[in-house]
Amino acid sequence: MSVRILTGRLKGRRIYVPRGQDIRPTSERTREALFDILAHGTPRLVGCRFLDLFAGTGAVGIEAWSRGAAEVVLVELERTARAVIERNLRTLDLPDTVRLLVADATNLGACPRPFDIVFLDPPWRSGQARPALERALAGGWIAPEARVIVELAAKEPFAPPLGLEIVDERRYGLARLVFLRPTLRPQTGPVP
Repeated sequence: MSVRILTGRLKGRRIYVPRGQDIRPTSERTREALFDILAHGTPRLVGCRFLDLFAGTGAVGIEAWSRGAAEVVLVELERTARAVIERNLRTLDLPDTVRLLVADATNLGACPRPFDIVFLDPPWRSGQARPALERALAGGWIAPEARVIVELAAKEPFAPPLGLEIVDERRYGLARLVFLRPTLRPQTGPVP
């Protein structure tokens, strides 16, 4: 089974997706809508650093690179999903600016350079979105002007962690995209 890259450098190329329910790639309709939105506003997709947490097949991150992201990091811990991502990166012969990071998205360490666009698609109804965002904020993975997008089940409850605010939500069939921005952090100590 496979899904196709919708546009850009890899337009029409296929990404392997294993059969079964263990890995649920973002649908083509949802990916198309996501990238139509990311094509406008700031930071720009073209030339950005793109982080794909709970990367699954790698379809969203690979699509981001195809559409012009300068660097893409696919974070995945689950063994089967990692093997799928490795196969897709190899098959598409992607440069080392698209790479897999084997890590638990809910337990990220420090990041030396933050990302401009952060996408996460945790297993639906797992409750992992908020802890992953908390760790990403604490570890410096999210740039101060970043765009953050969470894919959830359409009716799944979600409350952002302190430091992020919801700016938009869109529903696409069974999926919902929640768009967030970092909030200004309050100044501590005496004000001059």
